[in-house]
Amino acid sequence: MMRTALAAAVTLAALAMGSAAFAQDALIGDWRTAPDDNGNTGLIRVTQCGTSLCGTLVEAYGPSGSQIESENIGRQIIWDTNPTTTAGEYQGQIYSPDRDATYNSRLYLSGDSIEVCGRRFGIERCSGNWTRVQ
Repeated sequence: MMRTALAAAVTLAALAMGSAAFAQDALIGDWRTAPDDNGNTGLIRVTQCGTSLCGTLVEAYGPSGSQIESENIGRQIIWDTNPTTTAGEYQGQIYSPDRDATYNSRLYLSGDSIEVCGRRFGIERCSGNWTRVQ
């Protein structure tokens, strides 16, 4: 009986770890940001960084949609990002180049879209949706 309980516990732990890994994998890829306060967007590449996810700005675009130079290319925009116990939700840190500020982030993944929210000084602001780039 003890052996059966131990086997069940090990199986549940393995399933939980597997589903957390799957949840993290769902965010990996390239994402086009919503326009910032200046109308600029970016291409964020989300990858595994140790035990968490991080995302780096790899391209920047002006309000017209044409590619522009940016001092933030190569900068981590999200880091220390991990799935929560709520399906499709991630928490971590996010940097907003247009505001030169770092926020506690909540990302809500739904299909090929991420609603991006940041919290600073107790105020949460959602800045729009990022779209997966195929």
